[in-house]
Amino acid sequence: MRGNVSLGVNPIGCKQEVQNQINYVKEQGSYDGPKKVLIIGASSSYGLATRISLAFGAGADTVGISFEKGPKSERNLGTAGWYNNIYFKQAAEKEGLIAKNFVQDAFSHETKQEVIDYINNEFGGKIDLVVYSLASGVRMDPDTGERIHSVIKSIGQEVVGPNVNIQKQEFYEQTLEPATAEEIADTVKVMGGEDWLLWMKALKEADVLAEGVQTVNYSYLGSDLNKPYYGDGTLGRAKADCELKATEINKLLTDIEGKATIVVATAVTTKASSVIPFFPVYCMGLYRVMADRGIHETPIMHQDRIYRDMLYGDHPEYDEKGRLRPDSWELDPEVQAETEKLIEKINAENFNSDLTGYDIFIKEYANLSGFQVDGYEEEDVTLEDLKVLEY
Repeated sequence: MRGNVSLGVNPIGCKQEVQNQINYVKEQGSYDGPKKVLIIGASSSYGLATRISLAFGAGADTVGISFEKGPKSERNLGTAGWYNNIYFKQAAEKEGLIAKNFVQDAFSHETKQEVIDYINNEFGGKIDLVVYSLASGVRMDPDTGERIHSVIKSIGQEVVGPNVNIQKQEFYEQTLEPATAEEIADTVKVMGGEDWLLWMKALKEADVLAEGVQTVNYSYLGSDLNKPYYGDGTLGRAKADCELKATEINKLLTDIEGKATIVVATAVTTKASSVIPFFPVYCMGLYRVMADRGIHETPIMHQDRIYRDMLYGDHPEYDEKGRLRPDSWELDPEVQAETEKLIEKINAENFNSDLTGYDIFIKEYANLSGFQVDGYEEEDVTLEDLKVLEY
């Protein structure tokens, strides 16, 4: 660990975690959905859960793009996403599904062209769903080669609030400084909708989008409890840019009756959410309340509901802006009121007690790297065994 960043990985735990998610989807049964899917940002959390739901619930062939690293030494076994890609592919191919992994920079023009060539030559020539689920703190500008960094900061105000250092198991007060104008612009450049639009333009121009194609981009709005550092911060500005780009994409897809949808997802445990200032404490309060009500969701539960019940099902919930709103459970006024009361009680003495959802958050966080995984059984593997795995 380094703060709230996990540097370790258990490859065999990742394998079991992927299988657990597959099992969950299979338990829900099959559903009618897309058959040829491109997922940009496919190796963990939302992207991985989306891929698993669509493959093992709807029988979809998938192409996944992610930037991950493989094993180099016994001290550096690579990233969890590297193994997630591999074990997903193995499981999908066992069921006769296509599961192609591109492990490279999704922002680059070269990657876009390679993916298009693959779709044309080996994937049937058309795709009926494009999912944009990229979470990156850095983007290489595809035209200039400039490295652009995003920041998680407030805008126009200093924000002070509680946070947790997972590594040290400490509860502390954090101060978040407001972003500069340049930092805001850079964050929008990295995490906004520009690359999503570039992908859709490239795919449309190459004529690999099926009639009636859908494309989805995951967003998060949150509530008044996290608005100062999220909705009103740099992340919120980037998400707003995605909504603007969705409008452009809808115009782009008019002639093939395609549709771009912003999906406003709920708060779940991801590697990204664990490093958002104050957010772990919000999750600890929210998870306790939602778990007690029987409506807490992990990424696979949430994504499977989005596609099975909403996007391709009979229970869609759209707001006045045309955004899909599976976050309605989180934003229920009673849930938010209970969460606020609970957060006010959380302090250094009780943050990791049964009062909060700390145990839920930490277990889900550990699962992301292959630790504390249900059903896990240790295996003897060598570094060479891991190095020969093919993504």
